[in-house]
Amino acid sequence: MPWRSWFVISLRRWLAFCLAAVLLVACGRASAPPRQQLIASVRFDPKTFNYALNEESPNVFGLLYEGLVHVNGFDGSLEPGLAESWQISPDRLQVIFQLRPDLRWSDGQPLTAADVDFTYNRIYFNPKVPTGARDILRIDQDLPTVRAAGDRQVIVQTPRPFAPLLRNMALPILPQHALATSLEQTDSQGNPAFLSTWGTETDPKQIIVNGPFRLQRYQPGQRIIFERNPYFYQRDRDGSPLPKIDRLVWQIVENSDTQLLQFRSGDLDVLEPIQPGDFSLLKREEQRGNFTIYSGGPEPLTVYLTFNLNQGRRKGKPLVDPIKSAWFNDVRFRQAIAYAIDRPAIVDTAYRGLGVVVNSLIIPQSPFYLSPEEGLPVYNFNQQKAEALLKEAGFQTDADGQLRDRQGNPVRFTVITNAENPVRVAMGARIKGDLARLGIQVDFTPIAFSSVIDRLSNQLDWEGLILGLTSNIEPNSGANVWNPQGSLHLFNQQPSESQAPIEGQQVAPWEAEIYRLFVAAAQELNDDRRKEIYGQAQRLAQQYLPFIYLVNRQQIAAVRNTVTPIQFSELGGALWNTEFVSVSADD
Repeated sequence: MPWRSWFVISLRRWLAFCLAAVLLVACGRASAPPRQQLIASVRFDPKTFNYALNEESPNVFGLLYEGLVHVNGFDGSLEPGLAESWQISPDRLQVIFQLRPDLRWSDGQPLTAADVDFTYNRIYFNPKVPTGARDILRIDQDLPTVRAAGDRQVIVQTPRPFAPLLRNMALPILPQHALATSLEQTDSQGNPAFLSTWGTETDPKQIIVNGPFRLQRYQPGQRIIFERNPYFYQRDRDGSPLPKIDRLVWQIVENSDTQLLQFRSGDLDVLEPIQPGDFSLLKREEQRGNFTIYSGGPEPLTVYLTFNLNQGRRKGKPLVDPIKSAWFNDVRFRQAIAYAIDRPAIVDTAYRGLGVVVNSLIIPQSPFYLSPEEGLPVYNFNQQKAEALLKEAGFQTDADGQLRDRQGNPVRFTVITNAENPVRVAMGARIKGDLARLGIQVDFTPIAFSSVIDRLSNQLDWEGLILGLTSNIEPNSGANVWNPQGSLHLFNQQPSESQAPIEGQQVAPWEAEIYRLFVAAAQELNDDRRKEIYGQAQRLAQQYLPFIYLVNRQQIAAVRNTVTPIQFSELGGALWNTEFVSVSADD
């Protein structure tokens, strides 16, 4: 073949190939818009992908699951979730939920009322499943009944009025077709296989969900990748499917300094929360870095110092040294510690002024919050009062400045916190110094968060603890903190059913009374009366101080201007509406 003819044919083939490639790219763009990705960070690896067994916050489940109702992250109001509507009976003892039509799980299987029935009766109400969900659904010692009536109707009945019932129906619904078998099978100890189902070693693609995202990949110590759930029921106002982004990445970054570096270098779209010490630096870079800093009131959580009040024994050995247990269980000792902590100084040092002193078990955003102005007892820094209370309780300072009890034992104990949280580490160092002025020796020991959880949930042998509990505007969401049998009754913890029992554990009268008040408030339908009852609980908790509340940081987040819309909220932060967020190209 002459070279000219060969060249013409080759040129035509090359042009045809280029044209086909252009058409292929163009068609691809027409049918599938460019992928959008949002990158944020978390401090810890998840402990489980099984919602019923989860005890940590933040967690993945707000992205993966929906309940019958949905709690708006901006103002805490209730909205339709998997249920498009509901009817409440005149006596407030029954709610009939109507599910949306054509609901689907992330694997395409139908989601029906049978899944709701299964979730509540086989999981949440199952005594063999150690879940905190059961605690917030309990009406004193009773549970509501939940039953399916056809494919799209669910009837919930309570034996007595229960004010938090509707809000509690935001609990995630779990898939019967994926989990039923694990509840029927048992291990060698007779425990349901469900207790080891959907651990973090499970292939994420096997985790069936109904929320805006589903798990795509989990790389321990590196990242969790969520992808858009194509079967999510919700639509935007224009009818387009949600979520808007195709992928959400949570980088696992334990060190806050590394988080800051990654955000400043552009590797993260969101930095939340901002550590107080980083605020000034980021504020100076706000315009140049093309991001906005959002701030609001205190975070919806309570940070506290607590002592292990458990007086029980396991296999004949006391969980807490009896000498120290006697100190911890003396209310005068706890009150003295509260007076001795300079909490405004913690705000200034640990939070660089970007925090508030906390005094209540209920967050200020709740309508049931009792303020100091309304009569809530407070413990303003007063070393003289602390010394007087200790003297009244029989403690004396020796010639070397060491505080000793009646028997001459030096007052020394260990306080732990999670080492990954620099602010709590700073708090602990400050508290150690404050208590040293009373002659108390604190062995402050930051440890890994996983070790903290093990000490709290399994060993139960810790002495002092600095930690936080997330909360919301409905106080009954924290009922399992105050129920002596509750999974988060940390200061006097019961073992789980699979653990060795505790002998000789005691529940103090005030401890039982606080929970009785929580039960009474949950059964009261009048909000003014509910506030009165919760006010009594708040006063009692401040009198006996099972938790010595410390300070909360102000909510601060930095978000790239390419991420919109951002409706910053004291309850939900910057990304409470992740399904509505989109990411534009950088300028």
